[in-house]
Amino acid sequence: MRYTVTAALPYANGPIHIGHLAGVYIPADVYVRYLRLKGEDVIFICGSDEHGVAISIRAGKEGKTPKEIVDIYHNLIKSSFANFGISFDNYSRTSKKIQHETASAFFTTLYDKGCFEEKVSEQLFDEKANQFLADRFVVGTCPKCEHPEAYGDQCEGCGTSLSPKELINPMSAITQTKPTLKSTKHWYLPLKKYESFLKKWILKPHKDDWKTNVYGQVKGWINDGLLERAVTRDLEWGIPVPLKQAKGKVLYVWFEAPIGYISSTKEWANANGKDWEPYWKDKDTKLIHFIGKDNIVFHCIIFPAILKAEGSYILPENVPANEFLNLEGQKLSTSKNHAVWLHEYLKDFPNKKDELRYVLISNTPETKDADFTWKDFQAKVNNELVAIFGNFVNRVIVLTHKYYGGKVPHTTTILTQDKEVLKALKNFPIRIGKLIELYRFREAQQEMMNIARMGNKYLADEMPWKLFKSDPERVHTIMNIAIQITAILSFLSKPFLPFTSAKLLKTLKIKEDNLNWETATESGILNGGHDIGKIHLLFEKIEDSMVSEETKKLQKTTSKNKKMETKSIDFSDFKKLDLRVGKIVSAEKMENADKLLIFKVELGKGEIRTIVSGIAESYSANEILGKYVTVLTNLRPRKVRGVLSEGMLLLAENEEEKFVFINPDSKQVQLGNKIS
Repeated sequence: MRYTVTAALPYANGPIHIGHLAGVYIPADVYVRYLRLKGEDVIFICGSDEHGVAISIRAGKEGKTPKEIVDIYHNLIKSSFANFGISFDNYSRTSKKIQHETASAFFTTLYDKGCFEEKVSEQLFDEKANQFLADRFVVGTCPKCEHPEAYGDQCEGCGTSLSPKELINPMSAITQTKPTLKSTKHWYLPLKKYESFLKKWILKPHKDDWKTNVYGQVKGWINDGLLERAVTRDLEWGIPVPLKQAKGKVLYVWFEAPIGYISSTKEWANANGKDWEPYWKDKDTKLIHFIGKDNIVFHCIIFPAILKAEGSYILPENVPANEFLNLEGQKLSTSKNHAVWLHEYLKDFPNKKDELRYVLISNTPETKDADFTWKDFQAKVNNELVAIFGNFVNRVIVLTHKYYGGKVPHTTTILTQDKEVLKALKNFPIRIGKLIELYRFREAQQEMMNIARMGNKYLADEMPWKLFKSDPERVHTIMNIAIQITAILSFLSKPFLPFTSAKLLKTLKIKEDNLNWETATESGILNGGHDIGKIHLLFEKIEDSMVSEETKKLQKTTSKNKKMETKSIDFSDFKKLDLRVGKIVSAEKMENADKLLIFKVELGKGEIRTIVSGIAESYSANEILGKYVTVLTNLRPRKVRGVLSEGMLLLAENEEEKFVFINPDSKQVQLGNKIS
């Protein structure tokens, strides 16, 4: 079987952070490394997505050209991936000539086959900037969830795909002015024509192995009825539409970006003297897309429709999209710098690559959003990698050198407990492999760790250090089996801990070329008399000081963001705020929420409001009873963890970044008095 595995093309408008790694790139890398260890014919393809509105917006903010922006971030992203060990066979970029040629040829083929509809329509136009506003040049309120900062192509609050004209109160992201409507001509792909094909494809029996979040989202889109989608845009930056009558227009980034997988494959083939076509056109090839959940519609509806329209390409076998990773309980945000950036992590911790990889795999958001915290990072490294994996390997190698001068001892009599361990050892490749093939990477990694757990238990049960003098023949067998466990662990850990695996294989002097995933445990990897090297500790404990330092960095960023969010408003806007004097008559901590308190606030004339506020780290419930407070009363009520909050308390932040109350003088005011 042949495999073409792609990972979502990252936008070249910012660095890579841990959310990208956990959601897309590490899972894809685990999968590909596993296939290679099985001896499969596989290519791993990616590249920088260098077109689209996001690039132009970043360029405008930084006073640079789009080309300058993509050059900076493409090089940063590519080097970060390489240094972290993401094992792409080819990492390209969509600004290359080969991508322009490939995408233009795709458009021309579909155009010549009559697949597009030419339409003149009214689109949002920024009079001040004198340009049409495509996609992310427009921001406004989402019509589905009322998220106030939805983009013109998608709401990041609920994930709904949108068009700019659907937004409530749309504003130009360029000049922050209200846009007008103006006529323009574009070419559309009528997705309605592909509904029958998509239904037959998405409802095929093999889709049972698709993730429920992917299958459900795509099925919902199809059942709601598909609309036409424009494949061209009024932009200066991008791949020019290859039509004489389309001057000044470029290909829509979501038409041409997935084609970047194909052009990247062509680039790889040209560099290696290969034929690219079997990887995209042979029915014996499995095409797998690793993406985040915000890209599902493009990879499961639009791109398959484009491939079907072209006619000669295979369709995706699976699209294992993951959910989102949060950071310390908050959404990762590039714009707010609330992230752990890969290039910064590699600079600060160059020798802890596998540690981050391990923790992110254990937190892979496979079925729901997950959370990364530095405390959890410390716990998983110290309690699992150091205490289980590292401890077992270190004990085995140290004892082998102590007892046998670094040579693997021969086995003598094999007892029942030895046979049970050897039998269990043979089953690990099967179990781990099956889980990887089902895209259940967290469970697969835990199974890998169970090898080390089994090894630790075996040593603890057999206690070779106690038997060495009284029964040296028995110790020969125990240590031989312990070394076989170590050898298998060194090989099967490679998809998850590639740097650790390489170090361990080198120490054990194992030639990896002689191993295959499915046959590695059929007989002992290391024969008696084999010489092994010495090893330093594989992992070091994460100290509290490191956790404290990284947490402080995030707190400083959060504090800075709060200050930056302060904006000037007109006096007429201020007059809309209904601020009144209230008194806290009861308070309690919200269950299972470290930061939240629930108040009952009296506003006079018998009116009592329930308010949820995140100040539990600054005050206990008992400390605030009876306090007079300032309450914003005309804020729209919203549910916070199931409790309806009917207002907001006005608070200040002191030098220690703790909340303090702004208390009205209770002797001068009455409950319910308006503050103006």
